[in-house]
This record gives sequence, C-alpha cells and structure tokens, in this order.
Amino acid sequence: MGATADRWPARPRTLLDDPLNELLFSAASLWEVAIKRGLGRPDFRVEPRVFRRGLLDNGYREIPITSAHAVALDALPPLHTDPFDRILLAQALTEGDVLLTSDPDVAQYSAPVQLV
Repeated sequence: MGATADRWPARPRTLLDDPLNELLFSAASLWEVAIKRGLGRPDFRVEPRVFRRGLLDNGYREIPITSAHAVALDALPPLHTDPFDRILLAQALTEGDVLLTSDPDVAQYSAPVQLV
C-alpha cells in the first residue's frame, strides 16, 4: 500500500491488509480528486492518473458508475449533501459492498458503511 497506508489508523489498515477483503475503488473518487485538484484545493494535490495507477497496482478493482447506482440515489435520505459521498453510498448499497469512511456524516446512513 505504500507510505500513505502506513499513516492510517490501525482499524482501516487491518481491513485493507486482510486478504479475504476485496479492495475496490469508485470512479467517483477519481472524479472528485480531478475536480477538487483542478480547483486548487490544497488537500487534493495527488494527480488523478497517478492515484488511479497506484490503486490498480496495489490490487484494487475499479467500480464504474452505472445507471443502477444513479437510480439508487433516490432511495437515500438527505442526511448528507456531498454528491461524491452519495454516489459512493449508492454504489455500496447496489453492489452489496461495505464503504469505509472517516466521515461521521456518511456513517449515519443505514447502507453498509463502516466508520474508520
């Protein structure tokens, strides 16, 4: 996982290191990085192409955004308004995957979410 993963708290690191867990990433996450990096946000300095390559090189599988994910947004209560987080929640619900988050607002949902 590299130096970045070494700085993570023990709980997510343990989940990510468990060979029984499939590592996934959403196209939405790269979309968010590209947009916020383009806006000059200092917390989004990573180049999206480098980020994607690193995820793929470390065994992550990409989840594209589908129309089923977009439709699932309609069932989400308006607990959180960030469109990127909401599509990640919809993907987790639709695909039956667990979304790891450090955002307590996202963790409010009954979707398969774990606060780490």
